[in-house]
Amino acid sequence: MTNQCRQRCLSSSTYTGRKNYKEMSGGFLKISGNYTDWNIYRKSVIICDVTEMFINRALPRGSRTIDQMRQAARSCKQNIVEGVSDSTVSAEMCIRLIGVARGSVRELLEDYGDYLRQNDLETWSANDARTLSTRAYCINNDNPHVFVAKCRERSNETVANIMLTQIRQIDAMLAKLLKKIETEFISEGGIKEAMSRARRDRRGY
Repeated sequence: MTNQCRQRCLSSSTYTGRKNYKEMSGGFLKISGNYTDWNIYRKSVIICDVTEMFINRALPRGSRTIDQMRQAARSCKQNIVEGVSDSTVSAEMCIRLIGVARGSVRELLEDYGDYLRQNDLETWSANDARTLSTRAYCINNDNPHVFVAKCRERSNETVANIMLTQIRQIDAMLAKLLKKIETEFISEGGIKEAMSRARRDRRGY
């Protein structure tokens, strides 16, 4: 992912509320800034931390679902980090890893949905007032510590529904990010093309 693409992503609704993102450039390699300030990363931390709290509280000890949910949540977060890091030299690898992150979080979405259905608990509809309120809160709040603390005060049923909304948001964000990376790769090429351009610019022909 080039500097121009990252800057567009961070200025869009995909990355809200973060002003201190920085880029270092000056050649064909693009060095990412502090990814821990990126909204999409912070949302993945929320998903990881709330899931850890949830599986320890809501699921029976020894359940295989515990490890499955833990690994899916971690995979989303780690592949976002690795994908952005690898984008320095390989847009193709970045696309693959962000795709893996999206697949992992969709698996987690199914797990939360299964929990609600199999325990005869309510799944909030898309237009439910609670869903709308949660959606607005998730958009404007990405502090993992605050989010986890609030979830601890709520029932397992409520937390599972909150996570359905949170996961759907990050899924949409990852889809938007993938589209931006793919579009830029088509228009600008990968690192080989960037290296060729850099050599031509240095030679002046």
